[in-house]
Amino acid sequence: MPFRFVDEISTADVAFEAWGATLEELFISAAAALLRTMTAAPEQVMRRVELTFRMEHEELDLLLLSFLQELIFCKDAGRLLLHADRVQIMERERVFQLEALVSGEQIDAGRHCLLVDVKAVTLHRLQLQFENGLWKAVVVLDV
Repeated sequence: MPFRFVDEISTADVAFEAWGATLEELFISAAAALLRTMTAAPEQVMRRVELTFRMEHEELDLLLLSFLQELIFCKDAGRLLLHADRVQIMERERVFQLEALVSGEQIDAGRHCLLVDVKAVTLHRLQLQFENGLWKAVVVLDV
């Protein structure tokens, strides 16, 4: 997977680095890291329900934060574990617009080996940059 967990950033929270050749791949990778933080076997989360997210922000890093936070909200409010299947990001008049198709299913304790309950995405060490031909992000999750 195009992400790795980073233990040395935070001892009380969960941190990861994610990357992709495009912004869209980066956002999908970050969503995969979030899902892997919550469940030991993300591949067991079936794609039974589809949702579309639309959001915008003037800053790319805060757009990523909002996107991941929306996935966490769906987990909390709807008990949904979600994969990011498709992400499209456009820039118009210095505002980044995101449209994402996500899919998943309700938490089933009998099938999903849950690990930790992610409460939020933090601003601590949040980074998003283009470096050496890759989009890279560092994200810290409050658990």
